[in-house]
Amino acid sequence: MIKKMAGEAWKPLEFTGWKQLRKKYALSSHGRVVSYTNDIHEDGKLLNGSITTGYKTLNLHRSGSNGTLYIHREVARMFLKKASPKQKYVVHSNYNKLDNTSKNLKWATLEEMIEHQQKSPAKLAYKKIQATRTKGLKLSVSDVRSIKKTLGSKNNTMPIKRLAQKYGVSEMTLYRIKSGENWGRVK
Repeated sequence: MIKKMAGEAWKPLEFTGWKQLRKKYALSSHGRVVSYTNDIHEDGKLLNGSITTGYKTLNLHRSGSNGTLYIHREVARMFLKKASPKQKYVVHSNYNKLDNTSKNLKWATLEEMIEHQQKSPAKLAYKKIQATRTKGLKLSVSDVRSIKKTLGSKNNTMPIKRLAQKYGVSEMTLYRIKSGENWGRVK
C-alpha cells in the first residue's frame, strides 16, 4: 500500500514495451516509482531502483530496449513542459542527482546544461583542489613558465611535438597550457 504525500501527483509510466510487462508502473511528481496490478494506492509496491552514474534508474527488461529508465528524465518528460525543442537535457537545480522531485528538475539546452555543471559545488571543489595541487604533476611551475615563454615567443622555431617530447607531456597538454585551460594561474 502506497501512502499519499502532500502535493504528489501520479501518472502511468508508459515506455517502449510497457504493455508486455506483467505489472503496470507509475511515476509521481516527487520522483517515486511504483509497480501495481490494479490500483497504485491499494496494491502498489514502492520501487527503489538502482543508481547508475549517480542517477536513480529503473531497470526493466523488455524486448527491443536496454531496459534502463532514468527517473529524472521520466519525471521531466511527464510533469514539465519544454520551453524549446532544443531543450534535450534535464538538470537538477540543487545539484543532488537523487532529488527527482519535479520542482527540482528543469529542461535545458546543451549550453545551459554545461553551464549548470560548471557551477556544481562538486566541480568547484575539484577545480580548487586541482589549482593548488603540487604532488603527482609532470610539470613544475618553472617548466610551465618556460613553456609559456617559448610558446608565446615570436622567434619560436621549435615544433609543438618536439617541445612536448622535451618535457615528457602530450601535445594536447601544451595546447591546453597555451589556451589557459591548464595552468592558467601561472603567468
